[in-house]
Amino acid sequence: MPVSQPNQIAGLKPYAGRWVARLGQRIVGQGGTPDQAMLAAKALRFKETPQVIFVPTTQPLSFLPILEKIAQAMPANKSAYLVGGAVRDALLGRAGHDLDFVVPTGGIALGRKLADALETGFFPMDEAHDTARLFLSQPDGSRVIVDICSFRGPDLESDLRARDFTINAMAVEIRRPQELLDPLGGATDLRAKTLRACSDSTFTDDPLRILRAIRQAAALGLRIHADTRTLMRQSVNRLGQVSPERLRDELFRMLDGPSPDACLRALDLLGVLPHILPELPPLKGLQQSPPHVSDVWTHTLNTLKQLDALLKALQPDYDPDQAANLTLGLAVLRLGRYRQQLSAHLSSQLNADRSLRPLLFLSALYHDTGKASTQTTDDSGRVRYFDHDTVGEKLAVGRGRALRLSNLEIERIGMVVRHHMRPLLLGQAGEIPSRRAIYRFFRRVEAAGVDICLLSLADFLATYGTTPPPEAWARHLDIVRALLEAWWEKPEESVRPADILNGSELMALFDLPAGPQIGHVLEAVREATATGQIRTRDEALTFVREMLDQRR
Repeated sequence: MPVSQPNQIAGLKPYAGRWVARLGQRIVGQGGTPDQAMLAAKALRFKETPQVIFVPTTQPLSFLPILEKIAQAMPANKSAYLVGGAVRDALLGRAGHDLDFVVPTGGIALGRKLADALETGFFPMDEAHDTARLFLSQPDGSRVIVDICSFRGPDLESDLRARDFTINAMAVEIRRPQELLDPLGGATDLRAKTLRACSDSTFTDDPLRILRAIRQAAALGLRIHADTRTLMRQSVNRLGQVSPERLRDELFRMLDGPSPDACLRALDLLGVLPHILPELPPLKGLQQSPPHVSDVWTHTLNTLKQLDALLKALQPDYDPDQAANLTLGLAVLRLGRYRQQLSAHLSSQLNADRSLRPLLFLSALYHDTGKASTQTTDDSGRVRYFDHDTVGEKLAVGRGRALRLSNLEIERIGMVVRHHMRPLLLGQAGEIPSRRAIYRFFRRVEAAGVDICLLSLADFLATYGTTPPPEAWARHLDIVRALLEAWWEKPEESVRPADILNGSELMALFDLPAGPQIGHVLEAVREATATGQIRTRDEALTFVREMLDQRR
């Protein structure tokens, strides 16, 4: 049986994290698994039987403490291997969240036994692939999802070779978690910051891996290997085989991760966009008049970049380095008081599986899509895009339906795209919006107003490039601050004033019939209350009386 030993002989340090075969003090073979090391040795010394040992990694692999608890509950006659992201993250020194195990056979049966032993929830997730899922609670109250699946192939190495990328094709046996099994050289690729496909069929087996490659490269700071990029391009046309739900989920993970603008650039370069977001390619080359400094497509990507930078600068665990430039520094100064509220808002959900944050980035992607069909040029040569917001709303709603978003999500993305210019328009008078303007803004958009404010700021920055005019930027921040202040600090004043009268009272006091008129009068009273024109019931009654007299 191969064993793991510390560096007992000189020269083992270069083999850290690898299996080596040795005869006495001489290394005669090495590999990512015991079998690979033995085969390499036999190729040179086929008549001899070397000792195969594992050379420990430079730093011990760190796993979730719950792994030991699972190992203790594992039946003695069963071998189980932790695979995928948990092993990759252990090599990176990062804490993982979920655990994926593979076993030779009987994944569901083993899952049921472990659930009984650990007294936890269990259900057969995929009977066709013999996969079980368990939910385990950690001391801090967080939940770990544990999946157990039978080998996809005759043995562990076959299973690993069928995975997507070499960095995800590593494993450790649950009782020997410091002995890395790495038949495809994933650890080497990880150190070289390279993302490499496991096989030539990686993307034909599952074209969604094209998006996953881009997302993981961005998340881990990796470079996609040239051969892997070629394989990705060759399979782009297969994306139509992927269900809308799977495309949506991968796209949202991408938009919710680091550098979403870089991910979209990569999707564009690989020719992916026509297959998943076909409304975006027509934006290329659409010129814009000053103050815009770029075409619509470049502006859209820069909007994503600016939005990402803005949200980082305004996140609760504020890092001053994120706002080292004066532009973001001023945004932090004016809006930093709303860090917690912004974080809670972006973490809220219109769907149980997705937060608002990636939906906001999708809205940013689509905010100018209406410009592709609304371009005009006036007599002075100025390029204009009248009604691009209403056209963009229809395109965004259509894409939301195609991606199988929920009705609430579709409504939200349409609302944000349709009204993304409202904050800018509110500031055209050069003054802070009145209470009436603020009331009407939130009456129309409600909670989507927060998303619109954030998109408006990013849109403004992307319009001017790296350095917007300081006075204009400060004024725009003041507009947004006034809106957010009304929403979070003074809602009863100019967002949701208390009803002084109700419909029944109106009908009784003024002898009005039930019908639309009651709603119109009540809305007029609310607006007058929001503006401070009405403060008491008597003032409300006088207001209604005068209003009705004018209409007679």
